[in-house]
Amino acid sequence: MPITYLNEEIVFPPVNSAEESGMLAVGGDLSKERLIEAYRNGIFPWYSAGEPILWWAPDPRFVLFPSEIKISKSMKQVLARQIFEITYDRNFADVILGCSRPRIRQRGTWITDDMMTAYTELHREGYAHSVEVWMDGELAGGLYGISLGRCFFGESMFSCVENASKTALISLTLALRKLGFNIIDCQVYTAHLESLGARDIPRKIFQEQIKNGLQYHTIRGDWGKSPLFPESAEI
Repeated sequence: MPITYLNEEIVFPPVNSAEESGMLAVGGDLSKERLIEAYRNGIFPWYSAGEPILWWAPDPRFVLFPSEIKISKSMKQVLARQIFEITYDRNFADVILGCSRPRIRQRGTWITDDMMTAYTELHREGYAHSVEVWMDGELAGGLYGISLGRCFFGESMFSCVENASKTALISLTLALRKLGFNIIDCQVYTAHLESLGARDIPRKIFQEQIKNGLQYHTIRGDWGKSPLFPESAEI
C-alpha cells in the first residue's frame, strides 16, 4: 500500500496498512496531541535529523510483560548491594540528553532536538516520565517513556556505568507490575531487552493489549512525588 503523508489533521491510517518494514506514515508534527494519539494507536515516531518525521507500527512488536521480567542472579546481587540510587522524574532533561548521545559504532542519533523538545513538553504535561539511576551522586544511567492508562511506552535508555540501564528498567517494571500495568512497549528487538524478558508478539495482540490498558486512569504528574513509585527495586 502507498505510504500516507500526514497533514495538519491529527489522524493516522490503520496500523495494518503499514509497510513490511513497519513504516506507516510520513510528515505531520510532534505536537502533544499528535504524539498522544499516535501512542494510543500503537504508533511511534522514529527518524533521523534532516529527514521528515517517520511514523512506525511494526509487526511483530517487541514488548515486555511486567509479569515476565527476568532478573538474573548477577543482577539480583547488584541490586542487593544497593550501589545505585533510583529516582523517578527527578531529572528528565539529563536522561533524554543521555539517551540522545550516539552509542559506540552508531552514527548520529534519532533523538533530534525537535524530539527532545516534544518529549520534554509531554513530561511537563505529566505523560512522559524518566527513571534515573545514580551512583555516588552522579547520573549513571536511566530511561524515559510515555505512560497512558496501564501501558508504558518505552522510548530509550542509556548507561554510563555497567548495569545502570538494567537497574532502571527492573525498578520501573516491578513498580508497574504492582500497579497492574499490562505491558511495556519496547518497540523493536534488542538482545539487551530480550535478556530481561522482552519478546515479540503479533501487532494484532499488541493493539488488543493497548485497548485494554487504555480503559484505566493515566497516572499523570511527577512520579517522584508519588508513593506509588518507591525509590528502590524490591526483589
